[in-house]
Amino acid sequence: MFQTDITLSPDLTAEERAQAIRDAYNTDRSQMTLMLALKLRVPEVDILRALEGDTASELDFARWEEIIRAFEALGDVTVIVSNGSTTIESFGQFGGFSNKDGFLNVRSKSLDMHIRGWELASVFAFRKPSHLDKHESLSFQFFDRRGSSAFKVFLNFGGKDPAPELVHTYNELIGKFRKA
Repeated sequence: MFQTDITLSPDLTAEERAQAIRDAYNTDRSQMTLMLALKLRVPEVDILRALEGDTASELDFARWEEIIRAFEALGDVTVIVSNGSTTIESFGQFGGFSNKDGFLNVRSKSLDMHIRGWELASVFAFRKPSHLDKHESLSFQFFDRRGSSAFKVFLNFGGKDPAPELVHTYNELIGKFRKA
């Protein structure tokens, strides 16, 4: 079982709590937000919300499907899906979209996803040093109604910093979909 000695006092105001999360993140900006959420015993979405305006940008959730469809133009990306017991990383391209029985389906040669939009609740653009090698990673992260990660789409995943063209495309998507 995961053990931690870090606790956030229930007596903290919302701003004090957000500042405590930012302080914990800033001790190592390359740490995985999933692990920080476990250490702090908070939903992972709370980490990104606390980092809004720094490394995180909340996007307009009402446009979640449009955001996902925009990933097709990005080419190959890394998609990470994690639950309480397993994490899977897949490398491929979004495409082959369809809607059936409330699912947004992604069926390309390299990705096969069936997204339950009714379970999603928020989406963020997030950039940070990779926990693998400290190179900057650019991602879009979707969270469910409990504040847990539903899936994350990384435009680059370690090895080198993103090319200027990729950063430009990433920033354009943030501008297009930023929460008002």
